[in-house]
Amino acid sequence: MTDDDLTIRPATEDDLPAIVAMLADDELGAQREDTENLAPYAAAFARLAGDPHQHLMVAVRAGRVVGTLQLSVLPGLSRQGATRSVIEGVRVHADERGGGLGTRFITWAVDESRRQGCQLVQLTSDASRKDAHRFYERLGFTASHLGFKLAL
Repeated sequence: MTDDDLTIRPATEDDLPAIVAMLADDELGAQREDTENLAPYAAAFARLAGDPHQHLMVAVRAGRVVGTLQLSVLPGLSRQGATRSVIEGVRVHADERGGGLGTRFITWAVDESRRQGCQLVQLTSDASRKDAHRFYERLGFTASHLGFKLAL
């Protein structure tokens, strides 16, 4: 997708430093991301790039990566065999926040989910990200489930 001077395209390995920097650019990300050691990110990128159901995307403006998200397409048995998509790792560069990029990015993900035959789009957001929750609700998402995690 290209609009004005913004392009949404699949990420390349060359985009990893910018992606990781955005993942680390908040209180939560700063605790769990390592912008100095990109090796684990490169290994993860290789796994993602080899899976046709994984879409690691970037938004680029004037040659600069200004946003990222991952869209995973998952077939399932529940909901009468529905295919669903999961949106994860949504980040918009601090310079771009409030300018509509997040809305355009999520709209792209929902449209791509429809194109891939998904009947449901879901996402998770850390409980502490209240601004993000309001953003997703404005886009029509509803807080419908309680999530759990187990660190391994």
